[in-house]
Amino acid sequence: MTIKGFIGSTVELIIKIAALVFFVSYLLKASAAAYDYGYRIFTEAPVSLGEGRIISVSVEEPVSVKAVGEMLEERGLIRDANLFVIQELLSESHGKIQPGIYDLSTAMTAEEMMAVMAENAPDEEEAQEVAQ
Repeated sequence: MTIKGFIGSTVELIIKIAALVFFVSYLLKASAAAYDYGYRIFTEAPVSLGEGRIISVSVEEPVSVKAVGEMLEERGLIRDANLFVIQELLSESHGKIQPGIYDLSTAMTAEEMMAVMAENAPDEEEAQEVAQ
């Protein structure tokens, strides 16, 4: 083996090792971020502790969970609108948010806010009776 071949093989090996280290590092960071986001779906704390601030919000028809989440984020009631969409999808209030004006607090969790906004939603039996 010539010196040129040996140097070429060594450089190739160093590049492969560097690429592997970069890939593993990226994979670990992405996994940690995904875990953190998934954890927050079920454990997101209120924006403020204690009594918080009461903020009136208006939900208009047609009700879009994404639009509601963005409005709540703009008003400072939640931290992440996309997280709110996922929380609503997995909650008991899925598809039950009703139009109206609501007084929500920064001390409420997203789940508590959804419960308030879905409080007057018709039950499944009532919805079926109306549909027939």
